[in-house]
Parts: sequence; C-alpha cells; structure tokens
Amino acid sequence: MQRSHLNRQVWSFSLFFCLAIVVCESFHYSVPEEKKSGSLVANVLKDLKVDVEELSARRAQLVSEGTKQYFQLDPQSGNLMLQNRIDREALCGQKDTCVLVSEIVLENPLQVHRIEVQIEDVNDNSPQFSKKEFCLAIPEQTPLNTQFPLESAKDADKGENTVQNYTLSLNGHFRLEVQSHSDGRKSAELVLGKQLDREENADLFLILSAIDGGTPKRTGTTNIVIHVLDNNDNVPHFQQSLYKVKLKENSQPSTLVTKVEATDRDFGSYGDITYFFAQVPENVVRLFKLNKHTGELTVAGIIDYEEERNYEISIKATDGGGLSDYCKVIVQVEDTNDNAPEVTLTSLTNPLPEDSPPDTVLALFRVTDPDSEDNGRTSCTIEANLPFMLKASVNNYYQLVTQQLLDRERVSEYNITLTATDWGSPRLTSTRIINVQISDVNDNAPVFEKSKYEMKIQENNIPGLLIGLVQADDLDTEQNAKVTYSLLPGKVSDQPAASYISINSEIGNLYAIRSLDYEQMKDFQVTVRAVDSGSPPLSSEVVVKVVVMDANDNSPFILYPLQNGTSPSNDLVPRGAEAGYLVTKVVAVDRDSGQNSWLSYELLKATEPGLFSVGPQNGEVKTMRPITKRDIIKQKLIIGVRDNGHPPQSTSAALSILLVDGFSDPYMKMVEIPKEEVVGEEDRTLTMYLVICLAVISSIFLVSMLAFVAIKIHKRRKFIENSALNFPVGPNFPENCGDANGGSLSRAYNYEVCLAGGSLSSEFRFLRPLFPVISLEPAQSQGVHRISPGPQEVPRHATEGQLKSQARGAASEDAAARPGGPGGTGNQPITANANLGQNDWLSYQ
Repeated sequence: MQRSHLNRQVWSFSLFFCLAIVVCESFHYSVPEEKKSGSLVANVLKDLKVDVEELSARRAQLVSEGTKQYFQLDPQSGNLMLQNRIDREALCGQKDTCVLVSEIVLENPLQVHRIEVQIEDVNDNSPQFSKKEFCLAIPEQTPLNTQFPLESAKDADKGENTVQNYTLSLNGHFRLEVQSHSDGRKSAELVLGKQLDREENADLFLILSAIDGGTPKRTGTTNIVIHVLDNNDNVPHFQQSLYKVKLKENSQPSTLVTKVEATDRDFGSYGDITYFFAQVPENVVRLFKLNKHTGELTVAGIIDYEEERNYEISIKATDGGGLSDYCKVIVQVEDTNDNAPEVTLTSLTNPLPEDSPPDTVLALFRVTDPDSEDNGRTSCTIEANLPFMLKASVNNYYQLVTQQLLDRERVSEYNITLTATDWGSPRLTSTRIINVQISDVNDNAPVFEKSKYEMKIQENNIPGLLIGLVQADDLDTEQNAKVTYSLLPGKVSDQPAASYISINSEIGNLYAIRSLDYEQMKDFQVTVRAVDSGSPPLSSEVVVKVVVMDANDNSPFILYPLQNGTSPSNDLVPRGAEAGYLVTKVVAVDRDSGQNSWLSYELLKATEPGLFSVGPQNGEVKTMRPITKRDIIKQKLIIGVRDNGHPPQSTSAALSILLVDGFSDPYMKMVEIPKEEVVGEEDRTLTMYLVICLAVISSIFLVSMLAFVAIKIHKRRKFIENSALNFPVGPNFPENCGDANGGSLSRAYNYEVCLAGGSLSSEFRFLRPLFPVISLEPAQSQGVHRISPGPQEVPRHATEGQLKSQARGAASEDAAARPGGPGGTGNQPITANANLGQNDWLSYQ
C-alpha cells in the first residue's frame, strides 16, 4: 500500500513537471526622475494575471540587474514601488532612452517576467557653457559672412528639455546663426556682417545665451571677447577634415590615439599653429589629452567600452594670426573581454532528499556578463563526474537538476562547482561552489581533460622524444577506474600513424618515433582511445593534433639576381643619376616560417663604399650620392641576406653595376654586355689622344729625318765632286787602279752604315767621310761595330775593288760573330770603314 502511494506521487510530480511552462513576458512602465522613495510605479497583479494569494504562494521575487536596487515588490499587494530616488542624468548620462530592467520570478511552475521601467526626463538642469568667457582673435580683413563656430552649451537633460536655441547680444558687427543637426543638437555660429576695423574697435564684447525647451525654460550665458587682429591672409588647413580611429578599451594612459596635422602657408607667428579642443563634452576632456604643439591625441583616462562606445572630438587649429580650421576625430572604442561572467543564485533546495526523482530542480541561478557580442556570450558548466546536469532556460537562467537516482549510503555530499565562461579572447571564467548534502551512485566512462589536444614538437627532433601527455579520468573506483590508452588505426601522409607516434598505455605519454621535418609536414592528427577495465568496458576518444614547429634550418635563397654564374648580368646606371636612384632590387626567400623567414639585407662589400646603399628590409639598391665622372665604370657589390632565426642563417649575392653615359631606357638593364666591350669613355678618349699624338710626333720626326738626310747627301756630293777635281794622282796609285768611267777617289773615306736588326729592311741613317782605316770593333757606348781587317795590312796600291772585297769579308766575319748574325739578335748597328770609291757608295733598303 505504501509503495503504491509512492508511485502515485512520482507520476503526479512527473505530470505536473511536464505541464509546467516557463513563460517570459515583458511589461513596460515609466516613472519621472527625481520622484521620492516609496512612490508607486505600477501594480503588477493585472499584468501577471494572478491574485495576491497566488503571488505570495509562488514566492514572487523581484530581481534587478546590477548591484543597486531601485524598485521593490510588495508581495501582499502587488505594488511595484520606488525604493531609491533616481537621477536620470547620473544613471544614464546622455543616452536617448534610460530603461531599468528587472525580472519578476514566480516558482511552481517557474515563470520569469521582464519588467522595463523607463525613466522620464524632467527639466532640472540649466544649459551650461564650459567656460564663462571665450576669446576669439579675428583679423580686421576677414571677409563678410565669414562664420565662426561657437562652443555649444551642454544640458544634462534630454529631448525638449535640452538646448533649443541661442541668442546674441546686440552689436554692430556680428549676427548669430543657429544650426540644427541630425541628432537633434543645436549649435551656434557667429557670422560677420560688417567689416572690422582694428583702429576703430580693437576689442568687441558679446553675450551668448543658450535656452532650453523645458517648462519653465532655463538659460545659460557666457561672454565672448573678440580681439581684432592685423591682416593674416592664410587660414590653417587640416590634411583631413575627418579622422576615424579605433581604440581598445582599457588602453594605457599616454597611448597615441591619432595625430591631426594642419598646415599654414604664412611665415613667422602667422604660420605657428596651435591645436585645441573645440566644442567637446566634459568626458572627452577627462579621457583624452591633446598636445597643442604637435596635434597628438593621447589617452588620459580609463576608456571603458561599457560606459561609452563612440567619442566625437572636434579639434581646432589656430595660427598666430587667429585664423582657425576645424577637423573632427571619431574614436570607436573596441570592446575587450575585461568583465568575467557573474553567477547569481536565485533559489536553492538543501538538503536534497535521496529519493528525489530525476529532473528534480536543485538550484536556479543566472549568468550575466556586461561585455558585448562574443565577449558577453556566456556558457555554464559543472564537473562531468556529478549526477547533475544543467538545463538552460530563458534569459540566461540555468536549472541544476538531478539526472539519476541518488544513494546517500555511498556518497553523503557533493560540492558542485558552477563554471561560467564567456566567449571572449582570452576567455574569462568565474565559479561558484554549491554544497549539497546528497549521495550518488553513477557509472562513468573515461573522460579526457580536453575535448581536443594540441601538442607542439620542434622539427629535427631525436626519435623517442616525449611530445606530451593525454589523460582521461574515470569517476568510478577501483578496477572500473583503471584506464589504458591506445592509438586507433589511422593514416599520416599515407603511412600508418603508429610509424610516427606511440603512446604509453599506462600513463598516456606520447612519443615521436621518427624525426620530423617542418617543410614536409606542418601538423598531423591521431586519435587516442581511453578504455577502462570495467565490465563491459567503457571508452572515449580524443583527437590529438601534433604541430611541428619550425627551426631555422634553411638559409635564404637569392631569387634575383641569379647567382648560378652561367650568365652574369650587369645593371646599368646613368652617370647623371642623383642620390636615391633605384639601381636594382635583391629578392630572396626563406623556406622557413615565422621570424625564421624574416630577411634583412646588408651591403658587405663595395668597390666604392660610399656610393651605394641597400635597404635593410626591401633589398633595394640605391645611390647614396650623385654619380660623377671620377667614379669607376665597373662597380662590384656583395649583398648579404640574413634571416631572423636563432642562430641566424645567411647568404650573399654579387652584383655588377656599370656606370654609362646616355642611358635612359630602363629595359637596357636587362642587356648583357660582354666583358671585352666594357670599356669606359675616359679610356677610349685617352687612347685616341695618345694615338693622335704618337702619329703627329712620328710624322714630324720622319719629315725632319728625310730633310736632314737629303741635305747631308747634297752637301757630300758637292764636296766629293770638288775633291775629285782638285786632288792630284800620286805616283803610288797605278793607272790600272783608276776608275774607267770617272776615276777613283783621291783619298780613302770611312762610311758609317747603321742597320736596324730584326726588321724586313735596313734603314739608312747617314753617310759621311771617316778616317781611311777599315775596322770591325764594337762601339763602347752604343754597341756599334766597326769593320777592320785585324792584323792584316792594307796594300798601299790596292784597288778599290780589293778594298771593297776585303771590307765585305771582314763585315761578314763580324756579322757571324756578333749577336745580330746567325743566332744573334740583329739589333746592333754596324759601322763599316773602308777606302771606297765614289761609285762604291752603298745604300740599304
């Protein structure tokens, strides 16, 4: 009978749980700001469709977002009342809508109703200017209708209660124009209506009033002092009228946001530009700092994405003459994951009966994160070894329920850790531990610590190196909790996975079986199975990704210019090239990755070190100074290429550069010039000058020698003729010794003949009478040989034929003996002295 009653209770509870429906509806209310505490906001009974008794029985609770409670729910009447006074400006700032969100939670069955209370603005703030007095410096020659933007007044109220109009005190030079913007803001501009005259009025004093649209209207005023300046005809000009930048929240102070830059063509003080904030809210002045000399905008406070996501900053550039230009900087704040999820416990049932059926609600809690997008998306988990599970409900609510029967005799209590993790990068996590006095019996399969393992190993490893550890836990005890590990069959690069990696079956250590090469394989995956020793055994699997890390084992490779030596090429540079002329570019690659493939270039050696330079990052070869005619025509460069690995690898490239004249076509740099044709212009010019000079000198010398020889021959002929007519024939000369045609010479003569050895013809130098002695002796000074009969005596009455024959014989003997004869050099001049007649003069050719 008791068991039947228990079964009916279980079925009744199951039926009631299945019929329970979680309903989430939103109710909207509004309340003006500044109302007193305890003021009635609304009665929720009608909206909840419950009466007072049901509201109390279902344990109605009002849960508000944030730490401060602005409302309270009276469960006896259903009245939603104001608990604390609300200042809309302090709560929501300049946001268009100010809504406070709360939730009414009803139990049995669970219902969550969203309550949105809009805080209505009242006109409790007057317009205010940032300063009581503004000074403007305006040149006297400023054109009419020139506009001068004025700083807008700030009103903490919204809508019609904010600034609606501006007025200006009466004056004879300016009028006021009010501009309406798309976002509802109003701004004022001074418009010059009458030409300024500094000699008439050096300063003008105006009063600017800002009026809001509330009831009653509120007004704020400021003084405008205008200093009339002398003429300044150039206005500063920003390079950009709009700057858009992105800024990470929580950026450190002094972080550079952007740099605005304006230029002024004027000189002196009129060209000096100073930067100021123009019409910016107070929070911009508090969070940002502007360098008035450089225009650098830096962070000065704490940038919080949750507080403000966009900042619009107006910057004014004013020169020394008072002329100004404006630009706008829009700063978009990027969210960072700087808020961890928060777990808020709503209800808890403790202790929990051990006969609680499955799906019994143990606890109800909510996870919130104020970040945005993925940084605000949350997930909640509990340990895998607990007999509980989480059920996600509406609006980030979770129910912790039992998922099987409990046994207190085996386990008496559980400490349940609720782990809330967001989806940001890096992920932030918060936990909350719930202690529950219950017991549990459960069978569990081995569970790996990670859903997927990623292990790293350096390439060129030694075989048998430990890669990492995989580990699975089994919540069972004794034999059922003993886990063994094994590799599942698989392929890695068309080979069995077991040929690359092995696992220790007891502790789960993974070892590399072979040496790995990053350039051939960057990563691979294997599947590890964990099996317990229960009956039947339970198992689980996990994928292990092994990432091969690169080592600096490859040197840089030169792609251009090719260094194979088969077809060397020359880069041409015109002699008119100026400093910075791009000659060529060295292109290299590295098979490694990451910083091991970052290459830098360096000029190792150059014919003229100060002539060329190499870009350390891009390998561009440029001239460091203009090319001059004194520079060597052919330049050799050795370029070193080095990677950023540890230790670094390097290589070098040889470049050949020719300095040429008249070079303009960049495609001529691809033409290869043979080495024998690479002749400099200066060498060709010098050679031509030398050839011309040598030819002129040779011609002058030849003409001089011919003239000299001709004169000598003419004089000697005249002398011989005169001597032959006046010389008497002595008794010592028989008549048969005379010349039949013209007689013989009256006396003996020496003839000096110079022969140039080693040439095809002999050169006749000169002919003159010498002593009447025949000799063949080497000259002491110039290597001249003289023909001599030696110890023989010349017959007193010898004929001219005999003298000539004897002289020729002596000359032949001397020629055979001296270097110029057979086996000699032939470069010795010969002087022949003989008693010859006039008809025996000799000439050689």
